[in-house]
Amino acid sequence: MSHSEAGLGRDALAYADTLHNLARYLTRSETDAEDLVQETYVRALAAAGQFTPGTNLKAWLFRILRNTFISQYRRQRNNPTVGGLDTVDSGALGPAEENWLLGDIELDRLRKVVAGDIERALMSLSEDARTVILLDLEGLTETEVAEVVSCPVGTVKSRLARARAALRQELRDYAR
Repeated sequence: MSHSEAGLGRDALAYADTLHNLARYLTRSETDAEDLVQETYVRALAAAGQFTPGTNLKAWLFRILRNTFISQYRRQRNNPTVGGLDTVDSGALGPAEENWLLGDIELDRLRKVVAGDIERALMSLSEDARTVILLDLEGLTETEVAEVVSCPVGTVKSRLARARAALRQELRDYAR
């Protein structure tokens, strides 16, 4: 492993939790998410020479994760012996929101309810919509999101607008 690969690997590890969150929302499964993140790191290290230092490492890793998800998991979904991700219970998701807020027991209870509702609302979105929302929440620019999902910036803008509108509709009770 060259010095640049070692440095890239070390820098990339800082995004493990962030990558895992996106993987969990894409796969709807804790185990599949862990496998997807692991495969993402394997592919990132193999392609370390293609990374341009000084560009957005997080966006580059997200692109690898998404491409890996598309190639691996869509192939699995079409495999009748696997059953695919549609058979996974989306309610059986891990507590990724545990560090959203800190507080007393009442706040903690409320947080679990709200986090559950937000998670259900996110899961009700299409895979594409969920991806652009999560990347947007991660602070990627619309241009970076477009690179990650391999589509024009205009498409990202319209997907984000539609996804936000759908989330507002799903979570409208909180607006009252």
